[in-house]
Amino acid sequence: MSLSKFADIISLSNDEISEAIIETENQLFNLRFKQATRQTFKSHEIKNAKRRLAQLKTLLTLRLQNLEQS
Repeated sequence: MSLSKFADIISLSNDEISEAIIETENQLFNLRFKQATRQTFKSHEIKNAKRRLAQLKTLLTLRLQNLEQS
């Protein structure tokens, strides 16, 4: 999975963002589990998953704050 641009994430709806957050959290859990059990995996995928998760949560938080203000 390549890194997604933040501009690509902006076009998602709130429901799609929530689903993507759950999916990314599951992916991050599986990667950490592989790391703990010393299975083979690409270590940079952990960094990418954490970055994507942060981007998704940030966007969702900003959208919810905008809804509260208006």
